[in-house]
Amino acid sequence: MIGLLVAAAGGLGAVARFLIDTWIGHRSQRSPVPLGTLLVNIVGSFLLGLLTGWWMFRTGDPGWKLVLGTGFLGGFTTFSTASVEAARLTRAGRGWTVLVHAGGMLLLSLTFAGLGLWVTSG
Repeated sequence: MIGLLVAAAGGLGAVARFLIDTWIGHRSQRSPVPLGTLLVNIVGSFLLGLLTGWWMFRTGDPGWKLVLGTGFLGGFTTFSTASVEAARLTRAGRGWTVLVHAGGMLLLSLTFAGLGLWVTSG
């Protein structure tokens, strides 16, 4: 049963990512970097940090950890879309933009995941 819930949550996370990414994309068409994927991955990292911190310092049903963390947030965040966007920027000859986008996403995602852990550690 947990496997089905994880799969369903993953689908819901992917739909949420698509909707948010599309919404942001329409409002930031002049941005030199794909802001939708950037925001989704940063928010997803923060939420995963919160969830991980919660289960590290408190009790809870481990099945929900799988459903929310692996399922929903696994579907919500996206490494593959970020990779495709980096390849697109590279093919367009925008090397510095690739570095800023990929490096910024990495640093901000790690920072926000750590912030989520810190918020739930106390």
